[in-house]
Amino acid sequence: MSSFTDYSENAILNWLRGSANMPAAVSPRIALFTVAPNEAGTGGTEVSGAGYARVAATFGSPSGATISNTAAVDYGTAGAAWGTVVAAGIYDAATAGNLLAVQNLVTPRVIANADPVSFPIGSLTFVVA
Repeated sequence: MSSFTDYSENAILNWLRGSANMPAAVSPRIALFTVAPNEAGTGGTEVSGAGYARVAATFGSPSGATISNTAAVDYGTAGAAWGTVVAAGIYDAATAGNLLAVQNLVTPRVIANADPVSFPIGSLTFVVA
């Protein structure tokens, strides 16, 4: 299954048909979700409050229609329980913005108060299939 949302898929199709340029996600941000959004980019529940904020991420060159983070994605320490994180998504902005891709975590993570929250290099992978 593709990680791309409808927003990204439509942007690619519009680029392919020559009707729009693909905007670069200059500073992609990783969001965490306790309820995963659907392919339309809606219906999800992003973690909020208690020291949470989307984190900038860097990705390597695509290989096999897949990209992964090339640096740790570090959220610091949770200021309260964030719940069970089940998915991560790439946004094109620190707040609001467009959800570009979303992927379920292989293993959901329960984030309790004072837990350090970090994803090591290569642990966040997004696929175009």
